Parts: sequence; C-alpha cells; structure tokens
Amino acid sequence: MRKTRRYPVKNANSLWQIYQTVSFWKVTKNFIVIQFARYTPFLRMKNWLYRSFLRMEVGEQTAFALMVMPDVMFPEEIKVGTNSIIGYNTTILAHEYLIEEYRIGPVEIGDRVMIGANSTILPGVVIGDDAIVSAGTLVHKDVPAGSFVGGNPMQLIYSKEEMDQRHLLDQQDITPEE
Repeated sequence: MRKTRRYPVKNANSLWQIYQTVSFWKVTKNFIVIQFARYTPFLRMKNWLYRSFLRMEVGEQTAFALMVMPDVMFPEEIKVGTNSIIGYNTTILAHEYLIEEYRIGPVEIGDRVMIGANSTILPGVVIGDDAIVSAGTLVHKDVPAGSFVGGNPMQLIYSKEEMDQRHLLDQQDITPEE
C-alpha cells in the first residue's frame, strides 16, 4: 500500500471541496510557476523555480524534461535526488481526490534515477536510487533501488541483481581485445 494520509469528506465528492483543503492562491501560484517551467529549456532555471517557489527538494544535476507536470496542489511533497532524469511529459502526483476521501502522500525519487517519458507517478511512492522506470509506466507502488520496472500496471522487469549482471556483461562486450 502506498504511504498516503487519508481525509474523508461528506456530501459532494472531494474535488468539489478542493479549496477547503488547499488555498486557491497557492494553486494559482503553483500553476503559473509549473506552466512556465514546463516550457523553459533551461534546466537550472526549472530546478530553481521548483526549489524557490514550489518548495520541492531537487538534487544537483537533476533534469526535468520538457512538459513534466509536478503536483500543482502539494509540490512540497515531492523530493527528487541528485543526477536523476524525469522524462518528457511525466506527471508526478502527491494527491488523489476521490469520491469519499482525498489522499496526500510524499513522492521520493532517489539519486541517479531514470524516469521514461509519459510516466505517471502516484502519491506515496518511493523510487529507489539507480532505478529505471520505462516510458509510459504507471508507478503505483514503490520501486526497489537498482531495478528496472515498466508497464501499466507497473511490473518488475529486472531486479537490481539482474541489472548488475547485465551491466557486467555489457562491460565485457566493450572491453578492447589485447
């Protein structure tokens, strides 16, 4: 189960009650910052915008590709480690508004993580260091460090041990002959 905090609602669905859970002005500011960052080609500027205005934790040399969409309501719940790549048009959610409740949960993306294009990361998920998430993946549970995952729903493709073995074989293939 993902690590989220659950808040039950009464009467109308939780999205109808959105501004009782998060400030309209916060969402407006976040939306403007995110839309600007989605289109800017300057990686350092994106990271600065995310750190300064959205209070996201973003490691050094992390790259958010064009059109990445961080959570507009709770971006401060997102943490991305050092030297990671978040692929084109990826969505990182830290909230879920449902019929009878809403949920908020942190998203932690480790160091040296590669997230493929058009992926969606749900709230309450941890993606371990050195993990690879294939393009178009719905990340609905934790991703073990060093593993390779993909699909909708997400499935383990290679464990860390299998990935280490593949890297070892790749290194042997490129070793110059003596």
